[in-house]
Amino acid sequence: MKAVVQTVTRASVTVDDEVVGKIGAGLLVLVGVTHADTPATAAAMARKIHQLRILGDEQSAADLDAEILVVSQFTLYADTRKGRRPSWQAAASGPVAEPLVDAVVAALRELGARVETGRFGAHMLVESVNDGPQTILLDLA
Repeated sequence: MKAVVQTVTRASVTVDDEVVGKIGAGLLVLVGVTHADTPATAAAMARKIHQLRILGDEQSAADLDAEILVVSQFTLYADTRKGRRPSWQAAASGPVAEPLVDAVVAALRELGARVETGRFGAHMLVESVNDGPQTILLDLA
């Protein structure tokens, strides 16, 4: 499982002209799932995201009760080593990936995080104002 974590002053996801997720200051998290991932991987990723000390004064979302916006992002597993067209073979299929992205969200909520989400499999417009900017790649492979 991979995640791109960005510190933001605000972020939102729109699907078909409807805002489906919106946060103020906190973390925008893009989550990609691969074939070997499990619910245990999802729980570990949630803990890492929640406790990652990248917000003001080296604090975490857990420390600050910061909001988190989670968006599924299969393209994190793009293989661009050959040619000009990415291969998506390392990305898990929707029926495998969706419950694991949901498991990350559920685990974050169990940890006490306030979480908003995008809509799995939809064409999403993601808007964010990066703070810093800080962008961290988490890879639990």
